[in-house]
Amino acid sequence: MEIPEVVKVRRGKRRAISRKRDVEFKRYLSWEFWKFERRDSWRKPKGKDNKMRLEVKGYPPGVKIGYRNQADIRGLHPSGLKPVVVSNPKDLEGLDPREHMVYISSTVGLRKRLDLVKLALDKGFRVVG
Repeated sequence: MEIPEVVKVRRGKRRAISRKRDVEFKRYLSWEFWKFERRDSWRKPKGKDNKMRLEVKGYPPGVKIGYRNQADIRGLHPSGLKPVVVSNPKDLEGLDPREHMVYISSTVGLRKRLDLVKLALDKGFRVVG
């Protein structure tokens, strides 16, 4: 039995996804100040003598274009599928179960969520979360 082409492509993408680097970009001095630890969102270091801006050894890396992932695997789930947020049955129409996985929107109530999950599973989608 021969393996379908879609599955071969997904296997190759999964290999590339497993090798990609996920760097955690930290705000300067977030490891020292409690108020920065709580909101550890990235801020560009701008001070004249800022060690992080000067890229001194021992300080966390700054954001650069070189950390970006390959275009064909950018935004993919580790399984190799594209995640899509769905909030009603109409959103499932243009999607392919071999390429997409489904997240149910957090704004959907329990009754409609159960209907959406059942419909997505019947169509062969992988439902996450």
